[in-house]
Amino acid sequence: MWEVTAGDAAGTERLGELLGGLVRPGDVILLSGDLGAGKTTFTRGLARGAGVAEPVTSPTFTLLHEYAGRLPVYHFDLYRWPPGEDPAELGLPEYLYGDGVTVVEWPALLGRWTPEAYLGIDLRFAPAGRLLAVRGVGERGSILEEAFREAAGAAGTPAGTVRRGGGAGC
Repeated sequence: MWEVTAGDAAGTERLGELLGGLVRPGDVILLSGDLGAGKTTFTRGLARGAGVAEPVTSPTFTLLHEYAGRLPVYHFDLYRWPPGEDPAELGLPEYLYGDGVTVVEWPALLGRWTPEAYLGIDLRFAPAGRLLAVRGVGERGSILEEAFREAAGAAGTPAGTVRRGGGAGC
């Protein structure tokens, strides 16, 4: 696990863009954090890094937005998903293991559909902006975590500082 501080929304978006340049088909990104912490802002950057040109907005009321780019980006927001309902009703398994990158906001609601490999990012408010705690789970998640950490460091983390260890889990 490692953490990075993004100074503002533009920094959060820039970090997302760095990750978007690294994702491959089948990657899953799980975004947790408080309301307004920057999950959709991060996703906007990720989509841009994955070659999406159209505007990225929150799918809070529609649950899913799909975007075409270098690879498809499937953006789920489960905040309004009814408790006890099965996310498979959205076709979630096909997206999780499909031809694009799947981003899920409010991943605690996935339940049994939480994949074995993913990159978890927990976004929190911090005195200097937003704190992102990044943790890879499974083989691909761990590879993506390390690649993202290296990309953030190589970019000089204009959004903030990188430090290893500590922080909240995803």
